[in-house]
Amino acid sequence: MIISDGGATSPGCISKAFCSGADFVMAGSMFSGFEQSGGKTIEKNGKKFKEYYGSSSNKAMIENYGHKDNYRATEGRYTLVPFKGDIHPFLQDLLGSLRSTATYIGARRLKEFSRRAVFVRVHNQLNTSMAKYDQDNN
Repeated sequence: MIISDGGATSPGCISKAFCSGADFVMAGSMFSGFEQSGGKTIEKNGKKFKEYYGSSSNKAMIENYGHKDNYRATEGRYTLVPFKGDIHPFLQDLLGSLRSTATYIGARRLKEFSRRAVFVRVHNQLNTSMAKYDQDNN
C-alpha cells in the first residue's frame, strides 16, 4: 500500500495522489480549521482560529504521551488556522473534484485512477494560444 504523506493543499492534490498510485492520502491540514475539526477554538483580536498540530509535533507528543523523547525528531507543526466554519461545503467540493477527475480520465472507481491517468510534463508556463488569440482580436 502507498500513502501520499502530506503537502496536499487542494482537492486537486488528492486527485493527483490517487492518479499517481496512492492508496491513501494524508491531508490533515486540509481538514483543519473547520467547526468539526479537532483542536480548541481560540479567539484572537476578534477573529476565530482552530488549533492544528501534526501527529508527530511536540504538542501532540506532550498531549498524547506526556513528554517528547529526546531521540525522536519533531516532524509535525503546531499552528493556529483561521476558522473555516462548517466542513460540509468543503466535503462537497472535494467529492466533486474527485468525480470530475474520474470523468476526465474515464475511471469509475478510485482504484482505476492510477491505471487511467496520464501525466504530461509541461515546460511552457504561458498559454500562447490565448495570447495569440488576444493579439489577433485587438
